[in-house]
Amino acid sequence: MTGTGRTGRGGARRGGRAAAAVTVVALAAVTAGCKEQPAAGAASAAPSAPASSHSPASARPGDDAKPGDASPSPTATATPTEREPASPSPEPSATRTTPAADPQGTVLMRNGSKGEQVRELQARLRQTGHFGRTPTGYYGSVTAAAVRSFQGKRGLVQTGNTDTLTWQKLLGMTHRPTAAELNPPTTRPVAKPDKRCLTGRVLCISKNSRTLSWMIDGKVVSSMDVRFGSQYTPTREGTFSVFWKSRHHVSSIYHTPMPYAMFFSGGQAVHYSSDFAARGYNGASHGCVNVRDEGKIAAVFAQVRTGDKVVVYK
Repeated sequence: MTGTGRTGRGGARRGGRAAAAVTVVALAAVTAGCKEQPAAGAASAAPSAPASSHSPASARPGDDAKPGDASPSPTATATPTEREPASPSPEPSATRTTPAADPQGTVLMRNGSKGEQVRELQARLRQTGHFGRTPTGYYGSVTAAAVRSFQGKRGLVQTGNTDTLTWQKLLGMTHRPTAAELNPPTTRPVAKPDKRCLTGRVLCISKNSRTLSWMIDGKVVSSMDVRFGSQYTPTREGTFSVFWKSRHHVSSIYHTPMPYAMFFSGGQAVHYSSDFAARGYNGASHGCVNVRDEGKIAAVFAQVRTGDKVVVYK
């Protein structure tokens, strides 16, 4: 047999033009912040980001910090096997059960509450010996533990929440807190001011006493406890000035809040730290000056102006 072959005229052309490349330009406006880390005495971590980028820790709080505890994992439900067929679902009940009312009354404050009433609660608990810290105005695990302790001593159900009955019992045993009890000057002795702090408007910060004093013309207007960076990211010492204020600042690096931030040296700032309020000196910043009393730093933030002096000394 004789076969004939066909020759295709329209075959696909090989080799084309390469696709045009698209370049994406990322614009980064990074403002440094300072993130809390374990204290120097704890297990050493590798050196963190440079001191010019820091941010306060809103990692999971241990005490009276803002809530960040992870939700518990749901419990897995066993799947019936072929040998054990699933039981039929019960018929839905027409009647719904109403939760029993709290025998101790309405809950007035609980974990996560904040404000002046919480500050008063803490001051009153301190009068009875159940709260050993300076009032912060934030209801965290330390406050809840103090409430449980108070409830246990009074024969109440130990919920850790401040309900109507617990509040009335506490009111009956304590006096109305004074201004000094609600807002003590500081929990640490204030250091003698450095001579650079004696003129003008100054945030005078002592590393040795771990205190900050807001001073005007040599007079202390307000003082508060502070903490600093770790050995890897130390807080810089020297004379600086406030170059930027950011009331609701959030670190662009760590995406964590830095309320009442007053930047004075690169990414280092004075700001409120919920982690400091919770863990105290068990933690450290990445170079910033952390303040644990939100009410005090809020008041100072309202008074400080851009250009005011900042002195950090030992």
